[in-house]
Amino acid sequence: MSTVNTLSASSALAGNSRRRKAKDVTMRVVVWSAFIIALIPLVSLLWVVISKGLSRFDGEFFSSSMQVPLGAPGGAIHAVMGTLIVTGWTALISVPIGLMTAVYLVEYGHGRLAKSITFFVDVMTGIPSIVAGLFAFSVFVIFFGADAKMGITGAVALSVLMIPVVVRSTEEMLRLVPNELREASYALGVPKWLTIVKVVLRTSVAGIMTGVMLALARVIGETAPLLVTAGLASNMNYNAFSERMTTLPVFVYNQYQNPGIDADPYYARAWAGALTLVLIVMVLNLAARIIAKIFSPKSR
Repeated sequence: MSTVNTLSASSALAGNSRRRKAKDVTMRVVVWSAFIIALIPLVSLLWVVISKGLSRFDGEFFSSSMQVPLGAPGGAIHAVMGTLIVTGWTALISVPIGLMTAVYLVEYGHGRLAKSITFFVDVMTGIPSIVAGLFAFSVFVIFFGADAKMGITGAVALSVLMIPVVVRSTEEMLRLVPNELREASYALGVPKWLTIVKVVLRTSVAGIMTGVMLALARVIGETAPLLVTAGLASNMNYNAFSERMTTLPVFVYNQYQNPGIDADPYYARAWAGALTLVLIVMVLNLAARIIAKIFSPKSR
C-alpha cells in the first residue's frame, strides 16, 4: 500500500513539474515576443533616421548656418547651439526648483500645503506643450513687448513642462531611501538639512540623475512651445536674452514644412537635424549614467 502511495505521489510531482516547466516556457516565449514587438518600432525609427540623415551629416552641416549665399547647402550649427543653450537654461531653471520641491514634499511637507503642491504638480504634468509656450510668451510680452521671442522665453516654457517630471521622479527616488539611514544620521547628531544633503540625496543621486535626463529628453524635442516663444532665425545667436533663437526641433519642422522648389536639400537637412537631435539625447543619457556611477555610493 505504501509503495502505491509513493508511486502516486511521485507521478503527481512529475506532473506538477512538467506543468511548471510548460508554464515557464510559455511565459518566456510571451515575454521575448513582447520584447521583440516593442523593439521593432525603435529599430525601424533609428534605421530610417540614420539612413536618411547621413546624407547631410557632414562638416558643412555643423559649421554653417542658414544665413548663407543663395545656392549654398547651408547648415544647422545655429540650431544645434540654440538647442544646447535653451536646454541648458531649462535645466538650470528646472532642476533646482524640482529638486527642492521634491525634498520639501518628502522630508518636510505635511498638511494642506503639501497636498496642494502635489495636486498642482499632477495638473502640470498633463499640461499641453503649446499651453506652456503661450503662458511663457504672454508673461514675457508684459516686460519685453514685441521682442519677447528669445531663447530664455523658450527655456521658461520648457521649464513649465520639465519641472513636474523632475519633481515626480525625484520624489519617488527620495522615498526609496530607507528610513534607517536617516535615523542613523540623526542618532549621530547630524542636523536634518545635512542628513538630506549627505545621506538622502547622495544615496538617491543615481535615480535623480536618471529622472532629470528623462525630463530633458521629454522637453528637448518639443516644437510647438518653441515656435511660439523662441521663434525662427537663420543666423547664429549665442545670447538667450536677445533676439530669436532657433532650436533643432523648430529647424527640422521648418525645413520639412517649407521646402523650396527643389525640396531634396530641405528634406536632407531635416533628417540630418533629426539625427543630430537623437545623438544629443543619447549623449545626455550616457553623461547621466557616468555622473550617476561617479556619485553613487555603490561605486565607493
